[in-house]
Amino acid sequence: MDNHFRVAIFGSARIKKDDWEYKIIYQLGKMLAQESISLVTGGGPGLMDAASRGHHAGKGNNNVHSVGLTIILPHETKEQRAFHLDIQQDFERFSSRLDSFMEYSHAVIVAPGGVGTLLELFYTWQLVQVKHICDMPIILMGPMWKGLVDWIRTHPMRKNLLSESDVDRLFVAQGVKETIDLIKKAKMAYEEGKHVCHSLAGYR
Repeated sequence: MDNHFRVAIFGSARIKKDDWEYKIIYQLGKMLAQESISLVTGGGPGLMDAASRGHHAGKGNNNVHSVGLTIILPHETKEQRAFHLDIQQDFERFSSRLDSFMEYSHAVIVAPGGVGTLLELFYTWQLVQVKHICDMPIILMGPMWKGLVDWIRTHPMRKNLLSESDVDRLFVAQGVKETIDLIKKAKMAYEEGKHVCHSLAGYR
């Protein structure tokens, strides 16, 4: 694995190439590569494909890598390695795959998605909360996430089931530019040797 700053993108496998979400995440992957940022995805179709294809298109001469952590499911046939993935690892268990996401990533972007994406979001958030991994930006990209964050503040937080500092670990970004700006700040901190367990206040 390279020493570049690496960003994980979580998102739905059900999004099609002609959907606007696919085009947005393709653009995001391309811009990450242009910023010399390596990429980690689930290596599958939908938004995972959009991110890795965009990253491949944007890398140029940058020595960055796109890593695909694929899950083998009994009802699906194993696909050939995609041309736009530099590294592919196959997993039979979601738990070990999730831990590899955490091991390889310095920041997380959560794109629109369903149960699998929610699992990845909450697993990351839990590990950051209990300091099993170092603080990293958890960026919720797109309009679907504001309602979730509002619900978290309205219900579990008001019942003191979690604290405001826990919610402050989540960053809601509406578009690509806002997301890239947050990632660039995180990358700068990483390159300055500040990527340790610390407050995320400096990213805001």
